[in-house]
Amino acid sequence: MEIPVNLFKKAMRGKGALGVWSMSGSPLVAEALGCAGYDFVVLDMEHAPNDVPRMLPLLQAVAGTPAASLVRLPWNDTVIVKQVLDIGANSIMFPYVQNAEEARRAVAATRYPPDGVRGVAGMSRATRFGGVSGYFAKAADELCVVLQLETVEAVANLAEIAAVAGVDSIFIGPSDLSASMGLVGQVDHPSVQEVLAKAAKACAAVGKPVGILASSAARASDYFGYGYNWVASGSDLALMMGAAREAVKTIRRS
Repeated sequence: MEIPVNLFKKAMRGKGALGVWSMSGSPLVAEALGCAGYDFVVLDMEHAPNDVPRMLPLLQAVAGTPAASLVRLPWNDTVIVKQVLDIGANSIMFPYVQNAEEARRAVAATRYPPDGVRGVAGMSRATRFGGVSGYFAKAADELCVVLQLETVEAVANLAEIAAVAGVDSIFIGPSDLSASMGLVGQVDHPSVQEVLAKAAKACAAVGKPVGILASSAARASDYFGYGYNWVASGSDLALMMGAAREAVKTIRRS
């Protein structure tokens, strides 16, 4: 048995990869999103009620769809990384990376010794329960490490963070970045948008794919125009609540 090809890693190397955020914690909803035409689904552990046991059925749900999955970790924690990789995640995003040292620590958690500190487990879902021949030598080739930069300090360190060996992509977190600029909740502020546009250009200059989360379809188009390679547009909960609120307004007006 061969190690599965990382579909997200392939998609984010081009331009125009479109995804969506999964916040509900529902495998059924995650599966539905994967069937909706998106290139990838972000399965969130940082701001959603998901731990490692809850993440397994989410990964299984998306695996049965045309979409790729990207797991956002709750923190740059070696133990959590090991567990998430063992249950079969092959694309993971580390939140709140501030500098090159934290980037190196993140990458090390995804690599087996001597290149890193990932613990060895032979009978995991990642190895197809021991069915992938030579998994330990091949694993890094099909892993995708995404680092989330979400402060002014982190964006200032973008070039040195992106240069760390094993970093596959950068993600710019617009909400926390706006907060660090003293403009919390004002992602659409011209000053924030200017920084986001410059970050995309900085990633292009160092040859590193870059992603972002958009609050609307229109803003997603803007981000692609800035040069972002992959954009997650909204979330399951935002899409549902937007449609629900609009339905309530329409009915109450009738």
